[in-house]
Amino acid sequence: MTPLDRLTQTMQRFGANRDMALAGGVIGIIAMLILPLPAWLLDLGLALSITFSILILMTALFIERPLDLSAFPTILLIATMLRLGLNIASTRLILAHGHEGAHAAGGVIAAFGEFLIGGDVVIGLTIFFILVVINFVVITKGAGRIAEVAARFSLDSMPGKQMAIDADLSAGLIDEAAARRRREEVEAESGFYGAMDGASKFVKGDAVAGLLITGINIAVGLVTGVLVHGAGLSEAFHSYTVLTVGDGLVSQIPALIVSTAAGLLVSKGGINGKAGSALVTQLGRFPRSLGMASALLGVLALLPGLPFFPFATFSALCGWLAWWTARQARAMSAQEQREEAAAAADQQVEEPIAVTLALDAVRIELGFGLLPIINEGGVSARLDDQVRALRRQMASDYGFVLPSVRIIDNMSLKANEYVVFIKETVAARGELRLDKLLVLNPAGGPAGLPGEETREPVFGLPALWVDRELRDEAGFRGLTVVDCGTVIATHLTELVKENLADMLSFTETQKLLNEVHKEAERLVAELVPGKISISGVQRVLQNLLGEGVSIRDIPTILEGIAEAVPATGNLAQITEHVRVRLARQISAACTVDGTIPIVTLAPVWDQAFSEAIGGEGDHRQLAMAPSQLQGFIAAVRETYDRLAQEGQIPCLLVSPAMRPFVRSVIERVRPATTVLSQSEIHVRARIRSLGMIGNPATYKEDNEQLALAAA
Repeated sequence: MTPLDRLTQTMQRFGANRDMALAGGVIGIIAMLILPLPAWLLDLGLALSITFSILILMTALFIERPLDLSAFPTILLIATMLRLGLNIASTRLILAHGHEGAHAAGGVIAAFGEFLIGGDVVIGLTIFFILVVINFVVITKGAGRIAEVAARFSLDSMPGKQMAIDADLSAGLIDEAAARRRREEVEAESGFYGAMDGASKFVKGDAVAGLLITGINIAVGLVTGVLVHGAGLSEAFHSYTVLTVGDGLVSQIPALIVSTAAGLLVSKGGINGKAGSALVTQLGRFPRSLGMASALLGVLALLPGLPFFPFATFSALCGWLAWWTARQARAMSAQEQREEAAAAADQQVEEPIAVTLALDAVRIELGFGLLPIINEGGVSARLDDQVRALRRQMASDYGFVLPSVRIIDNMSLKANEYVVFIKETVAARGELRLDKLLVLNPAGGPAGLPGEETREPVFGLPALWVDRELRDEAGFRGLTVVDCGTVIATHLTELVKENLADMLSFTETQKLLNEVHKEAERLVAELVPGKISISGVQRVLQNLLGEGVSIRDIPTILEGIAEAVPATGNLAQITEHVRVRLARQISAACTVDGTIPIVTLAPVWDQAFSEAIGGEGDHRQLAMAPSQLQGFIAAVRETYDRLAQEGQIPCLLVSPAMRPFVRSVIERVRPATTVLSQSEIHVRARIRSLGMIGNPATYKEDNEQLALAAA
């Protein structure tokens, strides 16, 4: 095995154990604070410090955005601790062996003390103090101020960024994964600038520590050299000061490099791309600036007393750059125009078709006066938050994942008007008062508060627009108080419930079977497409949703379909069988105070429906005379209106054979009425009979007889 292969294996093992390597490095830094280092090992440490600082600077120059180096505060702490540990190790060597010569503390410090400053103590001290001033006063202070302001503005802008993400999610512009990723980026950005604000204190402390260590080394070195080693005052001052200045320079240069990297990183907040490319692009964006600089430098070159060559050289360079950037800008502008023309041509050919065919399942359009419902949370409940809550509630109650609701503004509407679209069709509209609250009296009487009379847009009930200051008083009087966002959300809820069946598309059905209910995968594979198509399953689910039955229990529904399909292909009959399988769920949904309130059909209507149903098997249909239908509808209204006055909302119980036909009649006049068959009453459910639907002329006598029979 060659040495190169051994080195490669060692690096691979190092990469596989990064955490252990980092822990070992930190322990090594702490060891330098306690244990003495030989001169050769100190040279390695100083070379590592310089290499580490240059690597940090180059990385800060080449990253695309600050968050690509989010670990910089931790890196800064490690680099600072490394320099301080090396300072202590070098101080120990200088004070112990400084009298032995320039190489007492290793070759690196000797090179900085003898070669870079020529052994001149005054020059070395001057350069050292200038580096400290540049690092501490200029770079570190400016970078710390930028980090402080960036952290403050990042924290202040977090709520606005979160609201923008929520609005894009509600409008369907992004999905949940993209929203989660953007939230994580916002939180990471805030945490990064906050950490950078604190990390700048490391550099300040490092500069102060460098000054103190230098002063201590000079003072203690003089005492040690004169009193301990018996050297002359001049000789001791020269030896120890040269070593101390070399040590200070070899520490301050990496510190200056790391401080510059920190300044580049925090000042890069508004720059996209690499720093070099961004600076060249932005400085070269204005050829006139380069032309003016070239002219000014040319004038300076011709002034008497000033050297001609340097100013003329840079004047010519700026002039050439101005000509070159102007030519590049013209070429880029022509290219952009060609690309825009090509894009416009493509858009004219393709985009109108896609735009025309695109449909929003649900869309809310708002007048400009209602936009604060989305953009602010103070004057009203945020509409997008309520829409998300509605989607979760629909999924929980009905097992149906409501498609994304798009919320947009429409300048053609009145300022306070909103319109709800269901599949591009206007389903409802209303007007709101954003600066007021809507008050309703549940008892139906007058509210007794000063306000503007109106009708709430959802159910058309009488209501009042009152000032927001009257919220508490309305609550004390037992009135219902709602804000504008809640009105729209309630309206949307009722519309969605009415149109659930229409919203369950073929695509949504596929997603429901294949993605949401993965536990029923084998049952789906057995049914579809061998026994029933996806469209057939979709129609059964639509039939259930049309009567307000939850489809959350997909496995039971599929089991019911599997049982019914061999006997019939009629989707209505398959639906009836599935309803029987869902008897427990349906009975629980209809239970009030432990019992199911019901009304039944009088024998006259039971016989009338039985005689009116004709046909065999899948071809059965209702053929009832219009006069009879009108009489039945009148009897239903009479019975339900009377029970509603008593505070009762019962279900209509009929025989299984006639349930679909009775429901088809009832849904046109009282769509909210639940029609149950006797097979859909669970065996453990308790029922409570409230009356029967009979002939309008004799319904009172029929119900009196029913009450006597029940007694």
